[in-house]
Amino acid sequence: MSENIIVKADKLLAYCTALFKSTGMPENEAFINADNLVDADLKGHPSHGVSRMPIHLKRIRLGCIKIESELKTVSDGPSVAVYDACNSMGPSVSVKAMAYAMEKAKKTGISFVTVKNSNHYGTAGYYVEPAIKQGMIGISMTNTPARMAPWGSKDPYFGTNPFAVGIPADKELPILADMATTLVARGKIMIAAQNKQQIPLGWGMTVEGEPTTDPNEALKGSVAPFGNYKGSAISLLINVLTGMLSGSSFGSHIKDMYADFDSGTETSHAFGAINIDAFIPADLFRTSIDRMIVEIKKSSFAKNSTDIFLPGEIELRNRERRLKEGVPLTQAIIDDLKREGELCKVPFTLC
Repeated sequence: MSENIIVKADKLLAYCTALFKSTGMPENEAFINADNLVDADLKGHPSHGVSRMPIHLKRIRLGCIKIESELKTVSDGPSVAVYDACNSMGPSVSVKAMAYAMEKAKKTGISFVTVKNSNHYGTAGYYVEPAIKQGMIGISMTNTPARMAPWGSKDPYFGTNPFAVGIPADKELPILADMATTLVARGKIMIAAQNKQQIPLGWGMTVEGEPTTDPNEALKGSVAPFGNYKGSAISLLINVLTGMLSGSSFGSHIKDMYADFDSGTETSHAFGAINIDAFIPADLFRTSIDRMIVEIKKSSFAKNSTDIFLPGEIELRNRERRLKEGVPLTQAIIDDLKREGELCKVPFTLC
């Protein structure tokens, strides 16, 4: 397998923004949708990075996604709301929804809002970082197309249904837990299939419900939940808090962005914000978080362990390093981005 090509992050962001903008998308929204993808690559999650540019652009060209985002209020209260994304791009409407959640939390202490009729929104952690920057605890989750079989079944019904929680610290790095309810993101299996690599046993199952190391068989079958029945249960709960609580699609009724091109995917999201000052002084809270982090870091290493990482620490350090050194991309991804530039009539400027 050929070595990765290193691309400067600012160049990658500018190029992907230009690709989205070429479709007629407003520049500010093109930037958000591109930044969401580049941020995933910066953090070390290529499964949700710019490798997804082709499918987003394809869906835009086919009219499956509304180019200019719209977020209509379905119901609204002091600390809760339901919004209709009107088949917009997931990242651009999700940034708005999270901003609304934070505004409500400033007034009421806690807020929780849901969004229906949206599309793929990328990494869940992207939306809790604004809350962290404002000194709040942020919560983000989304349902996704059926990829996981409920525990004991072989038929996919639940999505990978990722969720994230962001917690501000003082002098230490913030805590940013961002995870799918499957053992691994399905995108990692897709990349393994693309690179003709086997996957570890336990990542996925065949259509008959048998464990497999063949990524193509796992893609036909289902992805395994983390923690066995526990991941299956949490995926169910996220379906309730997103699709059902917004009055939208859930489970196997959500459409596949890689296979269904007649309309939007009817994906739903939920966002929460907790205003720490409504409970205790925020500076006291952040100091306590720092103390906890330091105490955990000072713990004795387990056998064969050389470090202790807090949730999100590896990703945040990856981003800091890659902003300086550049983003590694495979030749296949570079070729896809170049091809999209030709289709969009955007000059290729990455290498």
